[in-house]
Amino acid sequence: MTQEHRPGDDRARLILPQMRLDDLLAELQSRLEAARGTRDRVHALLEAVVSIGSELDLETVLRRITEAATTLVDARYGALGVISEEGERLVQFITVGVTDREIEAIGHWPHGHGILGLLIKEPHSLRLTDIGAHAESYGFPANHPPMHTFLGVPIRVRDEVFGNLYLTEKAGGGRFEEEDEVVVTALATAAGVAIENARLYEETRRRELWLEASAEISTTLLSGTDPQEVTALVARRAREIADAGLGTVWLMEEAAREFVIEAADGAGAAAVRGLCVPVQDAVARGVYESGTPLRLDDGGAEARASGMPEEARIGPMLLVPLGLGPSARGVIAISNPPGGVAFGESAQRLLEAFAAQAAVALELADRRRDAERLALLEDRDRIAKDLHDTVIQRLFATAMTLMSAIKITEKRDVAGRIQRSVDDLDDTIRQIRSTIFALQAAPDEESLRSRLHGVVDAAAERLGFAPTERLDGLLDTAVPPGTGEHLLAVVQEALSNVARHARASEVTVAVEVGDEALSLRVEDNGVGVPETGRRSGLRNMEERAERLGGAFRLEPRPGGGTLLYWWVPLDDEAVR
Repeated sequence: MTQEHRPGDDRARLILPQMRLDDLLAELQSRLEAARGTRDRVHALLEAVVSIGSELDLETVLRRITEAATTLVDARYGALGVISEEGERLVQFITVGVTDREIEAIGHWPHGHGILGLLIKEPHSLRLTDIGAHAESYGFPANHPPMHTFLGVPIRVRDEVFGNLYLTEKAGGGRFEEEDEVVVTALATAAGVAIENARLYEETRRRELWLEASAEISTTLLSGTDPQEVTALVARRAREIADAGLGTVWLMEEAAREFVIEAADGAGAAAVRGLCVPVQDAVARGVYESGTPLRLDDGGAEARASGMPEEARIGPMLLVPLGLGPSARGVIAISNPPGGVAFGESAQRLLEAFAAQAAVALELADRRRDAERLALLEDRDRIAKDLHDTVIQRLFATAMTLMSAIKITEKRDVAGRIQRSVDDLDDTIRQIRSTIFALQAAPDEESLRSRLHGVVDAAAERLGFAPTERLDGLLDTAVPPGTGEHLLAVVQEALSNVARHARASEVTVAVEVGDEALSLRVEDNGVGVPETGRRSGLRNMEERAERLGGAFRLEPRPGGGTLLYWWVPLDDEAVR
């Protein structure tokens, strides 16, 4: 049986090959576009690897890695979390796609709970369609942008997991594919090498800073620079070594049982410099007493408990002892602002070494100052002995000779001249004795003698001339502190009265310390004591004398002017 030929059959035969050809062309085009997309992605990956490998600053490297990963997989949000050296939590969190205002609203970076913590515990790549549906999901804090799709990839530096890349919200609402995971994994491998290079560079740079700082501290101290300047240098160098935001030096004041923040450098330094912190409240107490460093991921609460103001903005902290055992002086503390980078073990090792070097330099400087002070005291003691044993003895012998000459002289004018010479010699002897007492006082102590000099010198400006001053006796050893304070107040009040009322051109202040009493004479050649006017100052001087069991007298001076006499005993324990 023959088949009947139909015209439509030829048309069908023509349509079918055409459809197959269109499908093949479409498939070919699709594959070409996929190949082009793959080529573009590989090219972008290579550019990213070159970009992160050309940078040596660790902070910049981490940010470039995060930005590159976000771009490669078309993610809206990206982050890189750095894991602590203990491998338990996140100590740094770098974000892309979240604004500063959103970060501030969210608050502190994640500590490593939920899905982020899962990647810390199990460092393997992880792709999720919905973060919230996962059993390990911890939820989001308030004000956090909504996130659903997720891709997490660990970054390894040699055999150590340095951190994790977190990518969320793929563009177009799709999910992350296996190809995305492969690309980010390749980037993470290259990132590990770049991070290792940056870390080595940073460690080398910090060691160079440590060597420079240690040498500078030692040189500065041993060259005789003021210790306060050196302490400020220690704070600045400690901050620079660890690349911290704030560096402080806490020195222990044993007598007051408190720490004094002697020096501070960096952001918020002015708010804490000079702050006194009771030992029981100080975050530095444990470090000082045990000699063991302390690292805090967030030291804000401890800092506020120590009395440090909010302006200091304390976040992560590192505290190391400044000296150990009996030679311990205090603590060096560095900190970053809240949300800043926590300090690792490498920073701790460098700061410990620097603090130990600084403590040794401070100890050596103290020993040098003690040796110089001892040499100075010995020299002053020698001068004092020479003055006493040679000069005064000869002056005294000359005065005795002149006294005997008075008896055998016949002319009154000769006798008067000799008497004046004897008086001058007596006055010279008193002045030399006063100088001897001053030499025997410690050079760096604010003695009663030096304070009296200061009061008299200060009065010269008000008087318009320099008063004559004579200080005789053991002012710095025989006069109790309380009596000395009264004496200073009386001298100041007496000179103030002369400047206000006396219209004098000469004033003499004479202080004499005997075996049993302290006496003060203030003489001027002015107009005398006015009959009227306020006398509260005179009453104060009289009350001070009576309070100490002494006496006060104000009377006209022979030849014009006023004589003020103030006397108190020294043998009564009550005066102390």
